[in-house]
Order: sequence, then C-alpha cells, then structure tokens
Amino acid sequence: MNVNLEQIAECIKKAKSVAIFTHMRPDGDAFGSALSLSAALCDLGIENQVCVETDIPSNLAFINGIDKVRKTPQGEFDLLVCVDCSNLQRLGALSDVFLAAKRKRVDTVNIDHHISNDRFADWNFVRECAANCMNMAALIDCLGAPLTKKTAEYLLVGLLTDSGNFSHDDVNEETFSLAAKLAAAGADVRYYHYQLFKKQSKARAALHAQVMSGMRYFFDDRFALISITRAAMKQCGADNGMTEGFVDFPLNVDTVEVAASVMEVEYRKYKISLRSKNYADVNKIAGTFGGGGHIRAAGCMLFGDLEEVVDKLSFAVSQYLND
Repeated sequence: MNVNLEQIAECIKKAKSVAIFTHMRPDGDAFGSALSLSAALCDLGIENQVCVETDIPSNLAFINGIDKVRKTPQGEFDLLVCVDCSNLQRLGALSDVFLAAKRKRVDTVNIDHHISNDRFADWNFVRECAANCMNMAALIDCLGAPLTKKTAEYLLVGLLTDSGNFSHDDVNEETFSLAAKLAAAGADVRYYHYQLFKKQSKARAALHAQVMSGMRYFFDDRFALISITRAAMKQCGADNGMTEGFVDFPLNVDTVEVAASVMEVEYRKYKISLRSKNYADVNKIAGTFGGGGHIRAAGCMLFGDLEEVVDKLSFAVSQYLND
C-alpha cells in the first residue's frame, strides 16, 4: 500500500520497539537514513535498533555511533522500517528476518527514493529525490522529533553522499534548503565534505592509481570501464570501502557518457556500479541484470569470469548509447 509520510509517522509513534533495516553494502545515504531515524526515535523515547547485514565500510567508520549498528536484530520488535532499499533482495541476509516478521504479522514500512523500488512492504513511501535523507528529514518533521545536531549530522552524510556533493542533476532548491537547515542545526558541512570526498589513506591512493591506469574505453570512448580485483586490493592493502567514488573518475572524461566500476567481491562475483552523464538511463541497464537505482546512478551484480562480465555489461550499455 502506498501511503504518505504523515501516515507512516502515526504508525511509528504507536510502536514500542522498531527495527530499522537498510541495504547490504550500505553507502552514506543508507546509514544516514537509518541512523537519523534511530536518533529521532531515541529522542521520542521509542526503543529501536539499526541493522545491516554487511560489515561497516572503512570509509564510513568515522560516523559517530555507527559502531552500534548490528547485523541482526536482538529481541522482539513490533515494527520494521526499511530505508533506502529498493527491493527485498537488497536486504541480503536480513530479507529472511523481514519475511519472518511478516509471517508474524509485524507491520513493515519502506521509505525510499529509487525509481526502481518495487513497493515490497505493507506501507510504502517512495519519492524520487537526490537522497533518501531528504525523505527522512520530512518524516522526522512529521514525527515531531527535534532536529538535533546529531540527527542533522546523520542527514547531512546521506545528503552529501547521494547528491554527489550537490553535483547530480536531481539536486534542486529543496536539496540546498535542507542543507542550510542542517547546517543551522549544527552539522559541519566542511568536516563531512572532507571525510566523504577528500580524505584517503595511502592504500586507497595506491589502489586508485593502479585501477585508473587500467581504464578501458569502448564505443568511440563513450563507455569507460574500470575493474577492481581482490588481488589488487590485497596488494595495496585496501578494502571494498576504499573504492567509494572510484566510478566517478572515468565519468569525468569528456567523451564518456556511461562509466562502470566492476569490483570483484567473491570468486566469479562482481559488484557493478554505473553512472551516466547526460542521457543514458543506467537504471534500465542495471535492470537488465536484476539491479536498479536511479537514471544517472545504478548498480547490479554479475557472475562469471571478468572478461565474460565485461562483455555482458558492454553489450547492455551499447543499447543505451546514442548513435
């Protein structure tokens, strides 16, 4: 059922204990959405816990309170809220917990901003915008919770991350208005900009140099692809979290319309991140392989040998490049 945020707020305020889930391999908007809601519920005296199946990525470990995130909920809860998650499969191992909760007739809520969202919960609010933290800020307002410095900081992490530091084409007046409101509440834009976009270790710098030196071009340089292998990460002493933002570098090449990052996460298993510049719909490209996201940013998983994956992906991208 599609509902508005006022209805979701009323549902949340009736709950005694809330479990907050977000998608596997979470980014700043996923954690920002989940932790901001958690902070607001704490301020309202509502017991809650944040869960994600994945280890905390190294690039986001600086976020205050992120170490309290669990891999699975402890104890009972009477409401389950999924944030920044487009479908049930994106919950990973927590999808089993979600389905078990539904069998127990626990109400489920889905708050998201992805165009590919399939409305998998009992109560669904899906609004396309630059970051799901924009939806969360509106929900927190509906809840009547105070916009504390802590809550504002969590919201800013998501806003900066998914707007590409206010550079994506879905950034609008509302995005900047919220940023101003968060800054007024005490969130330090300069600090979070540095942590999210500038700060890097020697290991990340070494991996970045190695990966970009192997960049490949296709279709008259309109498609650029980088591959990140486990061997390269091991050699540089890097981890998956350090690859955040890598896909943006090839997109900055002036001839490139679509950029892809192909990251090896397990043997013959690759996480694909896609970005486009002007016209190509990467949500549809990712959808070819069961993934999704946004028109200009999306992702999926592909399986096989690296060159087999590159061939599959290249063919799919070619269908969305203008002649």
